[in-house]
Amino acid sequence: MNEIMNPSISRIHCFLSELFKRVLSAGGVADHLHGRFRVDATAWAMMVLKTQDLESEVVKVAGDRLLDYQMSDGRVVIAVDHPEAVWPTPLAVLAWQNSDAHYDAWQRAVKFLLRSTGVHWKKPDNDTVGHDTLIPGWPWIDQTHSWVTPTSLSMLALTVAGYGEHSRVTAGADLLLDRQLLTGGWNYGNSSVLGTQLRPFPETTGMALNALAGRVPREAVAPSLRYLQGCLPTLRTPLSLGWSILGLQAWSSSPAHTEKWIYETLERGSRYGGHDTASLCVLFAASLATKGLESLVRHNVD
Repeated sequence: MNEIMNPSISRIHCFLSELFKRVLSAGGVADHLHGRFRVDATAWAMMVLKTQDLESEVVKVAGDRLLDYQMSDGRVVIAVDHPEAVWPTPLAVLAWQNSDAHYDAWQRAVKFLLRSTGVHWKKPDNDTVGHDTLIPGWPWIDQTHSWVTPTSLSMLALTVAGYGEHSRVTAGADLLLDRQLLTGGWNYGNSSVLGTQLRPFPETTGMALNALAGRVPREAVAPSLRYLQGCLPTLRTPLSLGWSILGLQAWSSSPAHTEKWIYETLERGSRYGGHDTASLCVLFAASLATKGLESLVRHNVD
């Protein structure tokens, strides 16, 4: 418990009250208030609900609902009629972590992550992209190239599952370092196109920093930490703010005013019908964890 923050009871109540409004009678969680079931929303809700040590039946039934979206080879997909969309698999691994009722499903999903990879090739000397296209990571869509978000989430999921020293995770770290922008940060997963460096995104930078924490020396990601520290005070969307806070927390660089910024983000969202569930949960995770997403999920395990 020493790695979990103690935000105000009223703030926790606000988060949980909003989240429970989205729990579906058939199991799982809707993407928005009065919305439809969605795999990633359900997985994120399971992760944050476990930190509160309550509503275990809601979490179990939500985990059962995820089973409907797991294919025979272990992948967990966003829709059964789109089995190529494998990117929810690491979220399901994190959600099912340490669940006896879902151990077999968890194990199949872990094995899928260990054997799956993006499509990679040796690029020609005059190629238009700046990153090394041979380093294996994980894709959004099966049989496509690897990108920062699915690689970062897969690394986190496998690390929490006990495979942090596996060669796949080590290669994922190499991929992220290769795609880090020279001035700091990450975008979707390319460093430059036609010789022009691309701009970083706060949310992907936060994800990559979470995945790399404890794996590389601080100097290797110092430009990215400076980038997030510089832009964080201006961020008021849940994914950008939440992942940026988690990224800095993972490197013990959490700023002093995060609670105030989280509150402002929630207030802005309430004016327009609220944030989507996955984004809301990322923000909730940022308000709970002090050492990044891994510390939050490991609390669920320990």
